Amino acid sequence: MEITFKGKKLRKLCQEQREAQKQLGEKCARKLRTRLADLMAAEAVTDLITGRPHPLKGDRAGEFALDLDGGKRLVFESANEPVPLNEDNSIDWSKVTSIRIVFIGDYHD
Repeated sequence: MEITFKGKKLRKLCQEQREAQKQLGEKCARKLRTRLADLMAAEAVTDLITGRPHPLKGDRAGEFALDLDGGKRLVFESANEPVPLNEDNSIDWSKVTSIRIVFIGDYHD
């Protein structure tokens, strides 16, 4: 799967292990590395099986999350143009092959 980032800070957090450990702690940084590898290996979002993959609701509708550690999540959205939709206008995650990481942290705070 193709992965892009919402901004430079997220890119740095995902690409530099030292930065991830500094901001997230060692255990969460290790989980982040694993989840990024899972995303790169997947052909579509629905291929993901670890990290309790789940679509989000409410003010985060249209986004998808993977668990990291201690309540932290890796949150992404479809970067496909156009975004593949089901007949009910919900996102067809089985056809999403390009994502944009938009948030890493605890969105419940």
